[in-house]
Amino acid sequence: MKASEQRFSSRWGLLLSVLGIAVGTGNIWRFPRIAAQNGGDGGAGAFLVAWLVFLLIWSIPLIIAEYAMGQRGRKGTIGSFAKLTEGRFAWMGAFVGFVATAIMFYYSVVAGWCVYYMGSSLFSGLPISVESSLATWDGFQASGFPVIFHALAMLLGAVACWQGVKSIERANRVLVPTLLAIVVIAVIRAVTLPGAGAGIAYLFTPDWSTLKEPGIWLQALTQNAWDTGAGWGLILTYGAYMKKEHGVVRNAVLTGVGNNTVSLLAATMIFGIVFAVLGQQMQTTEILDTMRQSGPASTGLTFIWMPQLFAQMPFGKILAVLFFLALSFAALSSLISMIELTTRNLVDLGFRRHKAVAFAAGGGFLLGVPSALNTTFLANQDFVWGVALMLSGAFVAFAVMKYGIKRIRDEVATPTDWKIPGVWDGIIRFLVPLQAVVLLVWWLWQATTTDFAARWYDPLEAYSAMTCLVQWAVVLVAFIALNRWMANRAGSDSLYEAS
Repeated sequence: MKASEQRFSSRWGLLLSVLGIAVGTGNIWRFPRIAAQNGGDGGAGAFLVAWLVFLLIWSIPLIIAEYAMGQRGRKGTIGSFAKLTEGRFAWMGAFVGFVATAIMFYYSVVAGWCVYYMGSSLFSGLPISVESSLATWDGFQASGFPVIFHALAMLLGAVACWQGVKSIERANRVLVPTLLAIVVIAVIRAVTLPGAGAGIAYLFTPDWSTLKEPGIWLQALTQNAWDTGAGWGLILTYGAYMKKEHGVVRNAVLTGVGNNTVSLLAATMIFGIVFAVLGQQMQTTEILDTMRQSGPASTGLTFIWMPQLFAQMPFGKILAVLFFLALSFAALSSLISMIELTTRNLVDLGFRRHKAVAFAAGGGFLLGVPSALNTTFLANQDFVWGVALMLSGAFVAFAVMKYGIKRIRDEVATPTDWKIPGVWDGIIRFLVPLQAVVLLVWWLWQATTTDFAARWYDPLEAYSAMTCLVQWAVVLVAFIALNRWMANRAGSDSLYEAS
């Protein structure tokens, strides 16, 4: 079967699969901690307002752009950029694809952590103190289990991608509804705990004074990019398999709103549980300090504090198993999309599908082993390629402008879909590039003047500006040099994939 002929069987299958991209560990693992870190004395509600603003002026506009590019190009990131920019900027599509692939290397490791902790919660006793929880974490990291569970996560993702859209859709029809059901059950349990109301009230109460801090807005933007997957190229890849009648705009809005709803539910659950359990022992400021601690590779709240909090709750063991099962399903549904993005680019470059899946998953496993063995390396890769997502978003907006904003608006319109609002043109043309530039300039200033001023020039420093600039430069130079070859290969319609 031609790669360009594969399609999702229904709009529901498409939407569940794209929600599988968007609803990942960023919603459950990252969002509650970021909300706590950016809350003021009175509450975190003002951060939520900024976060929702960027849903409207960053995430949904870019999701519309990605759906449209995938539908028009019927290729992966390299081929779609090549076709929409007449071959001159295939290197941009390659960079967008590589950023998501580089994230895949260590994301699979985190997915393995989630699966391990789900099994540990089910078959072992929960730690009853922070010390015992830390001992569990340290013992896990000192063993060979991180590599084994990283391999398991990659294997499961490869199986889901093996037959293309058919198997991806089948996997997400199970993973995503089950994940959503577990989150709802966990939220209901959390809000009924004595003392949970204080945490939920803090989450949604705005402290408007915090909006004066530029860092709040920048954290809100980066979190929304992480939340929704906007600008990653993942939605573009699935968009290549959508039918035109599925509609770009309606699916983009449902994707963004559905994803952010899950983030709010996850935060409600976490804030409720943490305040209910720790509220008996600590003041609000101490509880928030605990929630804000990221720990090694951002493991603190999820993998160190939550297990021992569950141990102190009635029916906590059951809830712990459900929590880590939901986290595992969220991680796996997102990992599937990352493997498929890499696979589709390889198919467009001439690989047969099964070889492409094996190469993507096998190569992803090998290149993820350093992150499985060393959390400092994992944290560096998360830092480098997480910041690079801002470049990816700007490149997506550029490709749409190069193709023609009005042209792409007219070509994706269908009678059954919502009309792309007129403001979208201005957001893609001006606001998205402006947001990317402001964020990157702010980050560079921070990295050279405050956070890591002493060693900002050292590429071997895990969180230095230079480690990002050097790694980005190596990748960009390589792809620019290969631009013509990639454009000729991936932009061609003559390549077929094995059925």
